[in-house]
Amino acid sequence: MLDDFPIPLDRSSSEPLSVQVADALRTAATTRVLRVGDRLPPSRTLAQRLGVSRAVIAAAYDQLHAEGWLTGRRGSGTYLSTAPATAPPSAVTTPGTEDEPPLLDLAAGAPCIEAIDPAAWRRAWRAAGDRTPEARKDRAGEPGYREAVAEHLLRHRGLAAGTAPVVLATGGTSTAVGELASALLRPGDTVAIEDPGYLRAVGAFRAEGMTVLPVPVDAHGLCVDRIPPGVRAVYCTPAHQFPMGARMPARRRVELVEFARSTGTLVIEDDYDGELRYDTTPLPLLAAMAPDVVVHLGTTSKIIAPTLGVGWLVARPDITEAVLAHRTRVGSSPSPAGQLVLTEFARNGDLARHLRRLRRVVPPRRALLVGELTRRGLPVLGDDAGSHVVVELPDAAAETAAVEAARVRGVLLDGLARHHLATPHRFGVALGYTALTSTDLARAVPIAADCLAADVTGRS
Repeated sequence: MLDDFPIPLDRSSSEPLSVQVADALRTAATTRVLRVGDRLPPSRTLAQRLGVSRAVIAAAYDQLHAEGWLTGRRGSGTYLSTAPATAPPSAVTTPGTEDEPPLLDLAAGAPCIEAIDPAAWRRAWRAAGDRTPEARKDRAGEPGYREAVAEHLLRHRGLAAGTAPVVLATGGTSTAVGELASALLRPGDTVAIEDPGYLRAVGAFRAEGMTVLPVPVDAHGLCVDRIPPGVRAVYCTPAHQFPMGARMPARRRVELVEFARSTGTLVIEDDYDGELRYDTTPLPLLAAMAPDVVVHLGTTSKIIAPTLGVGWLVARPDITEAVLAHRTRVGSSPSPAGQLVLTEFARNGDLARHLRRLRRVVPPRRALLVGELTRRGLPVLGDDAGSHVVVELPDAAAETAAVEAARVRGVLLDGLARHHLATPHRFGVALGYTALTSTDLARAVPIAADCLAADVTGRS
């Protein structure tokens, strides 16, 4: 019930007080002070506050009832039932875009929400909600969540984790990167990252005072022989390099591990979508090959949904102890809510069923996109994995033109230039195929392919 919204009355006006009250209520609804479903004060209460007779308020309410804006509920009160037609929308819109439909999102990095079984999703949330709230959070993460992650990693990624190495819950990859930087490194230390690469990780390192150095990538991922000397850590995405899509082969993985061991460098392995492989069995994780020098990071954001806001970190005990000490110093810990939902999602096999469903649902989406691109003579980069592919373009002008042409036609494309740490040297787009519904994807893909082909061939 709203008792304190302003209702100015001009007692010297020839306009009846009841009309002034009704006008004030209309204004309150128009400016969103009152919203549909809000309860109005009882006529006696409002009359006493305004210093008028109850008949004045009753007349104002009767007028609004007659106009269809108010409804009365027996024994409950009077409520706003309809906002005036001139009321502004409650959603915030970008100036000048009110009449424009949202862009069809073909940017990389989104999960396939359409693949989630609604019944399983609701079941997990209901079961998590049945848990009794706890007075304190476990800084390492909910025990059930950590057990579920350990089981998931063993079954789906071939990584034995639990006691040594240890699983910690995280708030996601970027949060975990920041915690590792703060717990293990010092301001001014240098960190090597793939270029082009994941700029949120760059931002997380820089926020902790690290100096971030770019390392080129090729068709096999991070170029180990180009890692600058003296770095304290190397961040990479070996299962599916972001954004170029390469898979690091076994020989180069061994080369990276040997480099780390010989130089005392820590390797941070971001396995953001490693579960999403459609052609062959994935190669062993770096963390499985070398738990002594590798920290493994994973997330639910790409395989389920960012709604959960949780991930995991797997590392040797001294590293996890340092992270926990950091959390204790700053008073931080990952939110339990998403952990509880994931735990319940995994408990009765829904997580495993979801991953199997993804491996059935996503490949036809990729095939649709690759088919449209190849029919137009466009070369496609990227392993048969994950949720995006790459089309390279000759220069920055071609990339900008393609992105803008697609935007004009209602499609959002993700240019490669913005993913560079240093001066951009690879141009094109990273095309995601999981964010949209199947229907919208079928609409967006031909548009994107046309815009890319126009710039490659010189057609307008």
